[in-house]
Amino acid sequence: MCGPKFCSMRITQDVREYAAEHGLETEADIEAVLAAGMAEKSREFAEHGNRVYLPITQ
Repeated sequence: MCGPKFCSMRITQDVREYAAEHGLETEADIEAVLAAGMAEKSREFAEHGNRVYLPITQ
């Protein structure tokens, strides 16, 4: 579907180009990048005390 400010076909093509430029051509490539990103966020979470709700600071 396309509208006055977007085109889903263009968005799909942009995503494909981005993936190709960043070496994300196979599902295994994508899963590896996702796993690395989740590991990074896990480390960040642990650094902040493994708490979902942080105290409010002023």
